[in-house]
Amino acid sequence: MSLEERKALNLLKLRGYKVIERTEQGKVISFLAGKRGRGKALIWCILDRIIGVAYIDRLRKAMKSSGVEDGIIVACNPYTFAAKRKARRYKIELIPRNFPTFDIFKHKLVPKHEVLPPKEKEILLKNYRVECYQLPMIKSSDIVAVAIGAKPGDIIKVTRESPTAGKHVSYRYVVPG
Repeated sequence: MSLEERKALNLLKLRGYKVIERTEQGKVISFLAGKRGRGKALIWCILDRIIGVAYIDRLRKAMKSSGVEDGIIVACNPYTFAAKRKARRYKIELIPRNFPTFDIFKHKLVPKHEVLPPKEKEILLKNYRVECYQLPMIKSSDIVAVAIGAKPGDIIKVTRESPTAGKHVSYRYVVPG
């Protein structure tokens, strides 16, 4: 099993996806994964030296033919600037090279993180009488934000266990970065 494949399987587990199908075509290992109530995702593990625009176009075509909305590319090699720009335009997620191959939430010092649904987000902002930008911020490129699939504009709920306070909940606003 390649490093890219381990990263992809870890990502799927963290986001709650179940692998439906696994295929291998040349330098691309493809996973079709589903999540209850969220739809399907197509994850590509690319073993090539440099990931360019051609892979973005091929993934987009595969997504259209499969009827999948979410596309993710996992690679341990660099992405070209044009590939990053095109992926952003087509809303294809590029997983960074430094994404861990293990479950970061199993460590005792890493608290539970979850993306708030839109309804809970509205209630939170109304109860605290704040705007999103007034909350503490976390970059969308942060490994935890990438792991749980947080996009700019989302609010992340962080739940910590504290020996003195018991259960402590804080919120982070996801900003581009």
